[in-house]
Amino acid sequence: MKLFDVYPLFNVTIVRGLGCTVWDDRGQDYLDLYGGHAVISVGHSHPRYVQSLSDQVGRLGFYSNSVHNPLQERLTQRLGEVSGYGDYQFFLINSGAEANENALKLASFHTGRKRILAADKAFHGRTSLAVEATDNPKIQAPVNAAGHVTFLPLNDLAAWEHELAKGDVAACILECIQGVGGIRMATAEFAQGLEQACHKHGAVLICDEIQCGYGRSGRFFAHQHLDIRPDIITVAKGIGNGFPMGGVLIAPQFRPVYGQLGTTFGGNHLACAAALAVLDIMEDEQLVRNAADVGAYLMERLQSLAGHDKRITEVRGRGLMIGIEFSEPVKPLRERLIYEQHCFTGASGSNMLRLLPPLCLTRAQADDFIGRLSQLL
Repeated sequence: MKLFDVYPLFNVTIVRGLGCTVWDDRGQDYLDLYGGHAVISVGHSHPRYVQSLSDQVGRLGFYSNSVHNPLQERLTQRLGEVSGYGDYQFFLINSGAEANENALKLASFHTGRKRILAADKAFHGRTSLAVEATDNPKIQAPVNAAGHVTFLPLNDLAAWEHELAKGDVAACILECIQGVGGIRMATAEFAQGLEQACHKHGAVLICDEIQCGYGRSGRFFAHQHLDIRPDIITVAKGIGNGFPMGGVLIAPQFRPVYGQLGTTFGGNHLACAAALAVLDIMEDEQLVRNAADVGAYLMERLQSLAGHDKRITEVRGRGLMIGIEFSEPVKPLRERLIYEQHCFTGASGSNMLRLLPPLCLTRAQADDFIGRLSQLL
């Protein structure tokens, strides 16, 4: 038997990590400006995180959701306190795709409707309904093309209002900062207008905070920059710092019905121990503020670099979610960053480097990255 070959792999084997640094099997260190695709929030192998998981696995690794789990209640309370959503409910699952899948189902249960509005270039996951709400036909199997989703231009409020006025929309799902879609940001005017239109026409507003949330933007949630309060918020990636976990924050007006939603592994003891450690570390080390401060510093340095190299057409983002757009494909540059400069970055489309480092990135490490990138440019 062999692995099903679905990933194009770099010729690197990472075996160890600490903070914003990872090492390969030959002992070479790499500066991690990608965070395992926005997953590593508090840094690789943070000692408090390691201790929390180690202690928990020594007590109990797993039992089903048919019994009381105090860790779930502690996590829900802590997340409410830290995020500002203490009056919301929390449903725990295993991934971002599951979070969006369940959020869309919940909206449909709540409204009795089945049409969804999503933004062009949106990415919401690869499960059945989440992939249908993802603006990429290449990853939609024929069974996923059920016609539930209408894609509309980001920030074109009139287009969204026109569709909502038809009265058949269950939910609008929105990334306030698109990740895969190229670090495109919703404006406050659009987001606030969409929130009002959803309320007017009885639709549910879902904010997908899987990549842009959990402190990455410099606020706990990216939509908090826009002064809106969605009905449902989905989270994953940074919530577990590498332990598979996702969740749905649900407004008080939604009432649970036994049997509608469920999960085997969601909210298991190890996942909750990981997530509790993440929140404690984020709060004690002020990582949300660090993401804002170091992110602004890195943006400033990158914009200065763009002024000296016309191949960089735009630098955009918030906090430690930054896109560097080039006038040419970035694949060769990204490979040279890995193999020559020993630095990991991501990409969006063909022409953008995407930076999603751990939230503990320092100014010195930001300077280090600028130096490595400048050598290649």
